[in-house]
Amino acid sequence: MIKEGDTAMTSHDLIQAYYTAFNAGDMDTFLALLDDEVVHDINQGERQIGKAAFADFMAHMNHCYRERLSDMVIMVNADGSRGAAEFVVHGEYLATDEGLPPAAGQTYELPAGAFFDIRHGKVARVTNYYNLNDWIEQVAGRESHPSV
Repeated sequence: MIKEGDTAMTSHDLIQAYYTAFNAGDMDTFLALLDDEVVHDINQGERQIGKAAFADFMAHMNHCYRERLSDMVIMVNADGSRGAAEFVVHGEYLATDEGLPPAAGQTYELPAGAFFDIRHGKVARVTNYYNLNDWIEQVAGRESHPSV
């Protein structure tokens, strides 16, 4: 059990709260659930360390994308130190992200997942996975990227 104030919160509850805050666009609550030295493994990208880096990443993402997650399934190991979530991302591409196709309000839907380390009642690591080629195909179309 994780102690959050006077309320006992399970690791499952922590991950659920993380995604509830994400879907609500409540970045203050979202970031409060992270350990100060959180490790963030970005899908097909770099590893970033620290809550400040995560906050910068989320500011960039929220500028370029509007996303809502559904069909959430959360799994946690017996001692609550590790967890995983599988979900569907429903998004809109708002502003062109460097190195990716131009944004024009395209919508997309793709399966995704994340793995978590949980320590001292906080998310200590999150590693996200989704199929980038699927996303590119949805926002750019097959004709623009025939090799994808």
